[in-house]
Amino acid sequence: MTPDGKSSEDQTNRRGGPDYARLVEIGIALSAEHDHKRLLETILMEAKSMCHADGGTLYLSGNPIEREGETVFEPEGDGKFLAFEIMRTDSLSIAKGGTTGEDIPFPPLPLHNPKTGEPNHKNIATHVALSGNTVNVEDAYTSTQFDFSGTKKFDEGTGYRSKSFLTVPLKNHSGEIIGVLQLLNAKDPKTKEVTTFDKAIQPLIEALASQAAVAVDNQLLIDAQRRLFDSFIMVMGGAIDAKSPYTGGHCARVPELAEMLAVAACDSKDGQLNDFSLDEDGFRELHLASWLHDCGKVVTPEYVVDKATKLETIYDRIHEIRMRFEILKRDVEIVYWKGVAQGGDEAQLKKEMEAEWAKLDDEFSFVAECNIGGEFMADEKVERLREIASRKWIRTLDDRLGISQEELLRKEKTPPQPLPAEENILSDKSDHVFPRDGAYEINNPEKFGFDMDVPKDMFNRGELYNLSIARGTLTAEDRYIIQNHVAQTVVMLDQLPFPKHLSRVPEFAGSHHETLIGTGYPRKLSKEQMSIPARIMALADVFEALTAADRPYKKPKSLSDSIKILSFMVKDQHIDPELFQLLLKSGIYKQYAEKFLRPEQIDEVDIAQYLN
Repeated sequence: MTPDGKSSEDQTNRRGGPDYARLVEIGIALSAEHDHKRLLETILMEAKSMCHADGGTLYLSGNPIEREGETVFEPEGDGKFLAFEIMRTDSLSIAKGGTTGEDIPFPPLPLHNPKTGEPNHKNIATHVALSGNTVNVEDAYTSTQFDFSGTKKFDEGTGYRSKSFLTVPLKNHSGEIIGVLQLLNAKDPKTKEVTTFDKAIQPLIEALASQAAVAVDNQLLIDAQRRLFDSFIMVMGGAIDAKSPYTGGHCARVPELAEMLAVAACDSKDGQLNDFSLDEDGFRELHLASWLHDCGKVVTPEYVVDKATKLETIYDRIHEIRMRFEILKRDVEIVYWKGVAQGGDEAQLKKEMEAEWAKLDDEFSFVAECNIGGEFMADEKVERLREIASRKWIRTLDDRLGISQEELLRKEKTPPQPLPAEENILSDKSDHVFPRDGAYEINNPEKFGFDMDVPKDMFNRGELYNLSIARGTLTAEDRYIIQNHVAQTVVMLDQLPFPKHLSRVPEFAGSHHETLIGTGYPRKLSKEQMSIPARIMALADVFEALTAADRPYKKPKSLSDSIKILSFMVKDQHIDPELFQLLLKSGIYKQYAEKFLRPEQIDEVDIAQYLN
């Protein structure tokens, strides 16, 4: 004993002995803990240990909110409720919340009466949250300040005897109450008998609560920033999909498929995947890259992305051509009536008129058919287009009136024809060509390693030129503008200050159109230059595009047809063969189909023919 009557242990604590050294160690451990559940668990367990408490509960302040159709509790300083996060009672072997995976069956405690709005000072935990003051109760059964009826009911059901309570607020750096730490039934270290919480230990627990509040608050702030960033990314991806009604959902479906493939790849023991793994940060990188992989489309004109027919720009120019055919049919009718008026054979003239009408109808039907992009357009069809294009029609109005200055400048490259002007019914005019003016270009492409074939002109809207497109609806100029979205994605993401653990997001996002043999874009990478997550992105993007039912330029493909096309892409070394095998063996192709494809698209797939 010391002269003042205190034990040497007490005196050591007051002078800053072992307990205070332990407090420092705990503070360091709390600041180093990144797992939220383990952090809360550590706080409660260390506090219990320091006080020799039999039990304890950790509450967090917050509010219930709606998220993705579910009500969840959102931790928030000075919230309207206290939610049970961790519960422990050693003598009853109660361990709930935290890392146990056991849910706590008690609803959050309201800090105010939901009907009257009066503050709830009856409950000791809510009182501490409202007042911000520590409360030390020696015996719950003799206390008149708080309502312990719930505690007594619990004791009746378990045979437990709740006695002493030490309830401490968790205050963050702003003075907000972010939670409450409650300890139950202090025990004498020697006799193990339940006793009161020594007031001398109270400052130590308050100091621990202060450290805990800082650690929890920092973690909540980091989590809030992460959710904000994720929400921003998802809003951005949704905006890209919304910009084009024909790709709606693409940016949302690709992340799901990419994650399914990544999980399966981590579990795989085959080939190159045997040594592949992703930690939490790696999965997050892939998730963000999947949502952002098409962010460059914000600078891509939607009338190019959504080009459903060969003549479509902001509108479909097939209507102009239809009117020219209508004019030719009227001209044929005029010839008929002139012939009748001049005493010609009316029956013969009518027969000739109807024959010419039928020919014009057939020619327009052929032109209209060519306007629909197909898998392949044969040379003989292109030749017939040229023959039809040589038909003449008469324009009697000046085509340089009422047009934009930009279009007028293009037309002035050639002298105007005197009116009435005879023109081909289909034509490739000089004013159809838009010279490259720097739009949709990347400054310093060498900095990013881009290697793309840039067409001489920005646009070529020649009618015959577009109608003669061999496959699909895109010209070389259109295709470059669309492909350029990946380069724009890389440039945009390069400007974001991603932290070190997310530094590969631009790489993953910018590789989804690369191939294994250097024929992709924008960098013409080889297999060796592409990481496995980048190759996963490429497969996910293609499979989603093949199976999508919301594209204007193609009918939705069946599951079996999509797998078949993927197998061709594997043979052409565009898609990683091991990842393709994984897609099939793992059953992911079927899981994805059941979630996202229309019922009529889902058919049987004989995967045996594609394996190995």
